[in-house]
Amino acid sequence: MSRLAPTLSRAIARVTGASLGPYQSAVIRIGFAGTWLLFLLREFPHRQELYGPSGPWGWQLAKDLTDDNHAFSALLWSDGRTWFECFYVLAILATAALLFGWRTRTASVLFMVGVLSLQNRSVFMGDGGDNVLHLMSFYLLFTRCGQVWSLDARRRAAHEAARARGGRVPADRVGPALWAGLGLALGAVTLTGRLGNDWLIPALLWMVWVGLGAWGLVERRTRSAEPRLLLDVIANVLHNGALFVIMAEACLIYATAGWYKVQGSRWQDGTAVYYPLHLDYFSPWPALGDLMSTSGTIMMVVTYGTVIVQVAFPFTLFNRRVKNVLLVVMMAEHAAIAVVLGLPFFSLAMIAADAVFLPTSFLRRLGDLATRARGRLVRRDAGGVPAPRSPEESAPGPVGAS
Repeated sequence: MSRLAPTLSRAIARVTGASLGPYQSAVIRIGFAGTWLLFLLREFPHRQELYGPSGPWGWQLAKDLTDDNHAFSALLWSDGRTWFECFYVLAILATAALLFGWRTRTASVLFMVGVLSLQNRSVFMGDGGDNVLHLMSFYLLFTRCGQVWSLDARRRAAHEAARARGGRVPADRVGPALWAGLGLALGAVTLTGRLGNDWLIPALLWMVWVGLGAWGLVERRTRSAEPRLLLDVIANVLHNGALFVIMAEACLIYATAGWYKVQGSRWQDGTAVYYPLHLDYFSPWPALGDLMSTSGTIMMVVTYGTVIVQVAFPFTLFNRRVKNVLLVVMMAEHAAIAVVLGLPFFSLAMIAADAVFLPTSFLRRLGDLATRARGRLVRRDAGGVPAPRSPEESAPGPVGAS
């Protein structure tokens, strides 16, 4: 017991003292927001048929289903075309804000509302990638995914640099305005009973709204360090717990998929990959599908390799090198699925889920490469004149490393 106590205290201090995986949480934020944004933009001409009043799954059918399963969808607050168009545009804007890390805490709430509302409006329009995005939009709400690679991080770095120089930090007027506006909207839909009979989503939205208000009040009005420390500990615990759940969810997806494939006869005789290649729905490049299906060796390698990788991946987390190799293999497999079977958004969602396991050193090098490429591009546009360094690049610590 005496040996266990120091280890336990160090683990508690690590979980409560810092938000772990800042680069991993940032890359999954960018991955899932980018996937959903591309989907919304690609389906913009077909939005009415997919999720709107012109779709085969009518508003009343969706209303009856959500009343039965207690699913949340803001699109069912009204069956008007104007409300649908406004909400679709707001979903695009909220997703773009989360992608670039602008007001990340508020954007993550609106991102979750957009994903749940659209997917629950037409439940037959999704696939496995949409299910992953559905879950991850909920988990991202609890993460501090804007610590690096975000506009919030750049703004914080600029404020810290101004304080270090003894300058004046401009007052934040956008944050309180957003908080007040969302509070008014949330209060209005609550009083009118539009949130439905389910208590989970309304309670979650109110808890987040109160938490954001308390955080802003402590940052602006409280000079004592204790309230800030308490809120920071709570945020770290929620972030680390949500990040662990995201990792566990990804492992569970691969483990269950792999073990179910083992039990299927089509995966045992090696024909599970052959048949989808000959379906018109999954054949954007028929010649490529025919080329692959004519080789028994390719079919066997892809079929058995998929099962082996999915079953083995959760166990490789105990060995970093093997895990990284299988991670590359799985991402390459999803990229091949996007091209061969014509499932780009499913593949992007799964690659974004896999990105939570990427090594921090690799992500930092990737961020450095992106920063240098951006600097060269800015200098080229400026006619060779060196561009001034941004506050994020000048700031020490994790923000500067991004």
